[in-house]
Amino acid sequence: MNPANYLFLSALLFAIGAGGVLVRRNAIVMFMCIELMLNATNLAFVTFARMHGHLHGQVFAFLTMVVAAAEVVIGLAIIMVIFRSRQTVSVDDAHLVRG
Repeated sequence: MNPANYLFLSALLFAIGAGGVLVRRNAIVMFMCIELMLNATNLAFVTFARMHGHLHGQVFAFLTMVVAAAEVVIGLAIIMVIFRSRQTVSVDDAHLVRG
C-alpha cells in the first residue's frame, strides 16, 4: 500500500477526534476523542518511520502511548471525583467543583 493512504487515514482520524472534542460536552466522550487523536498521531509517526527506514517514529509512537495511558489514569480519576460530587460528567458543569 501507498504510505499516503496511511497518512490520509491518520489525518481523517485526527479530524474526527478534533471534531469530537470541539462538539461533545460529555467528558468521557471527549477523552475517547483525545485517545483517537493520539492514535492518529501514532499512525503518522509509524508511517513516517517506515517511509524513512528509521526507528525514531516508532519510539515516538511508544512514548505517545505512555502519555495516553497516563492521561487516561489521571483524567478518569478527575472525572470520577466530579461525578461523585455533582452526579454529572458534563464539561459545562465542571466549573461547579471549585466552590
